[in-house]
Amino acid sequence: MQDKTKNLIITIGFAIILISVFVINLISKDKAISVTERRRLAQLPKINIESINNGNAAKSLDKYVTDQFMLRDNFRNIKSFVSVNILRQKDNNNLFEKDGAIYKMEYPLSKENLQRSINKINNVYSKYLEGMNVYYAIIPEKNYYLENDDHLKIDYKEVEKIAKDNLQQMKYISISEGLSLKDYYKTDLHWKQENLREVVSLIEKGMNLADTYKTNYTINEAGDFYGVYYGQLGVNVSPDKLYTLSNEILDNCTVYNYETQTTGSIYSTPKTADKYDTYLNGATPLIIIQNPNAKTSKELLLFRDSFGSSIAPLLVENYSKITLIDLRYMSSQILDKYVDFNNQDVLFLYSTVVLNQNILK
Repeated sequence: MQDKTKNLIITIGFAIILISVFVINLISKDKAISVTERRRLAQLPKINIESINNGNAAKSLDKYVTDQFMLRDNFRNIKSFVSVNILRQKDNNNLFEKDGAIYKMEYPLSKENLQRSINKINNVYSKYLEGMNVYYAIIPEKNYYLENDDHLKIDYKEVEKIAKDNLQQMKYISISEGLSLKDYYKTDLHWKQENLREVVSLIEKGMNLADTYKTNYTINEAGDFYGVYYGQLGVNVSPDKLYTLSNEILDNCTVYNYETQTTGSIYSTPKTADKYDTYLNGATPLIIIQNPNAKTSKELLLFRDSFGSSIAPLLVENYSKITLIDLRYMSSQILDKYVDFNNQDVLFLYSTVVLNQNILK
């Protein structure tokens, strides 16, 4: 009798938990994005006869329920903790911790994807940029600077070689010597703006620009920065600090965002939980920086990924106008509808991670 009572209590308790989870998920407000995964989450799909018949309805609902499940990030963190700290796995979902910093294994190098990315850059060149001063630089992932490690990583030298062999119309600027591990965030993939003077100097030298290495900046602390890897791995590491560099020139610059059709400043309080969006308000297809105090009329077209948000302000001193174009979000086929190509300097600045994913449009 006691066993029956115990089993009944357990069954009822389990049923209550299942029903509670179902009800909470049902009434909880759907989230639009996952900050820790840096992606948009699936929303409730529209169900119709066609989607039911072709099986898309079931797939869409499954992805929606998975993405919007209550305490999803908490369960992911628990899984990461168990994998790394209890099961002693070297990595969890290709993430690993070393010396207080978190890394992601971006491996293997996909030569097919890299070639596709290069082809898209070549297409932009042939369609819009022939006869202009065009340069490119490749940003190493921070894993490249790990020494004596046993984790797999992209062969940066091979990426350079393939790019040099296939982007012959453009001048290559090597920036790897201007970086080291200390120049990247511990909890994120990006580089630190306050540590980019060497990189900026290498770019300026490669593009025959005035050297701004000795430019005076005020370093401003923007608070703790929990990078994209922090919530994904679930290990106990200290957050980074995020800083911005400012001076009179940057303070007087204006930034026009084509997507929001608003004008603002170089730095702003991010609208998302990702503090890296402090720089130029985060990822957006097309923005223009105007420098009213420029001593030159030169302009720059900067084809970039998210790394470009923090370095672009440090290139402003040499230009009256910088147009930032993100081909991850904007098709290269419609650029001439928004950008006037008129003998500007051109710089393609992409990370190995983006080039290896074939996500340029």
